Amino acid sequence: MEVNIHHAKTHLSALLERAERGEEIVIARAGKAVARLVPVKRQPIRLGIDRGRFEVPPDFDRPLPPEVLVGFYGGELPPVSRNRTKRR
Repeated sequence: MEVNIHHAKTHLSALLERAERGEEIVIARAGKAVARLVPVKRQPIRLGIDRGRFEVPPDFDRPLPPEVLVGFYGGELPPVSRNRTKRR
């Protein structure tokens, strides 16, 4: 299917639905093709492809040292709160 730019702008949602169903839409300016609207080829998700290539160290969730934390707070650490009430 070939449409002009005005039609493509006006009916973009409908054209996208047609492209999702596999139809190729050619967008033309003054009768000359300038773009193609085609469906994206979806890649299947493959879980576990890097299994065994990395091991999470046992101390990975330990608190960061102060010299690293300073970078997250713009050069100065906030005061430590002594209040240990649970947050909701």
